[in-house]
Amino acid sequence: MDKRYLTAREAAEELGITTATLYAYVSRGLVRSEPGSEKKRDRRYRAEDIAALKERRELRRDPAGATAKALHWGTPLLESAITLIQDGRLYYRGHDAVELAANRRIEEVAGLIWNDAHGVPPSLGNSSVRPVPRLRRLRRELVGLPSIELFQALLPVAGAEDLAALDLRSDAVRQAGARILRLLVATAAGTEKVENGIARTLAAGWRTGGTHGPRMLDMAMILAADHELNVSSFTVRCVASAGATPYAAVGAGLGAIGGVKHGRYTERVEALFDETGKPERAREAVAARLRRGESLPGFRHELYPAGDPRGTALMNAVAGMAPRSPAVRLAASIRDAAAELTGDHPTIDFGLVTLTRALGLPDGTALTLFALGRTVGWIGQAIEQYEQDRIIRPRAHYTGAMPGEREAGKG
Repeated sequence: MDKRYLTAREAAEELGITTATLYAYVSRGLVRSEPGSEKKRDRRYRAEDIAALKERRELRRDPAGATAKALHWGTPLLESAITLIQDGRLYYRGHDAVELAANRRIEEVAGLIWNDAHGVPPSLGNSSVRPVPRLRRLRRELVGLPSIELFQALLPVAGAEDLAALDLRSDAVRQAGARILRLLVATAAGTEKVENGIARTLAAGWRTGGTHGPRMLDMAMILAADHELNVSSFTVRCVASAGATPYAAVGAGLGAIGGVKHGRYTERVEALFDETGKPERAREAVAARLRRGESLPGFRHELYPAGDPRGTALMNAVAGMAPRSPAVRLAASIRDAAAELTGDHPTIDFGLVTLTRALGLPDGTALTLFALGRTVGWIGQAIEQYEQDRIIRPRAHYTGAMPGEREAGKG
């Protein structure tokens, strides 16, 4: 059966209830059910509804324990109107992210996520970055540094010069966000101007060529833009809640995305591509990893049991763009081998690496694209947190020695 669904018996066992109680939950709208087969009484139940109901019950029974679990793929902790993950799909403010990626530019999606009344964020058109002299000198001195580290080095300097970023009202933060995004895009592209849009600026700077390059870059950044409270976005919200500037918030997000369990995970996917080498070796390479008890990077996402729609969309788009590309053939062979041996599906990380390799871009570019796209989401998360005007300050459950215990044990 589809992993998104449970049988009546499985659902009842998961909740520790009778099937009669399960049917009562369905009648009250707490659990959704659908026909499971041609048999009229054979129905299936949404696994995500069962999980959510179980978490709510645990929260009532053990609030402290449930809160601790919420920090790891658990019950939502913060309110947000930006991103929804539901039924295996991703939405930005109610719009399907995959559809947006197929039809929109990253500038338009930034306007949507930033809740900009004008639709497109200010200053994201053709405009010079006009870096201050010491920022320009710093860029020259740091040539050759990986993009994420370069971004992290430049943002504090740019933020110190941008006094308007001290204004944390929403319209001002949108303006500052546009300046931050333009700076990062221009830096990644090796230019001082953002011309004809973000994707075209990157395509020109990276010399991707062709008509498909900018469209694919737009798609990648849109799909990477936001993903509710992932570790970098949660970090951004924490920093914004303290009243720090958007430059500091984005800098904190970059620190998190540079971790090997987050954005830099794409480097492990690149290593899998290199390790496999040729399509004919895909099954052997995947099996060897499984035999050694190693994970398969770029596959399986906790929030998408039936497959990450972002990874699928990128894989399909790249295959349509360059069906004969060696990188596309290699990616498809790894994907097929993983599906056969594990049943798992590609994530956005796998799709990003497939895209950058099909475009002939160097290793590390997938992480850069991820960071540029996610910057749009970080600004949106910061705007929302500034508007809520509440500091994020959870309590810790103390597990150390109690006062007096150390002294009492010395005798």
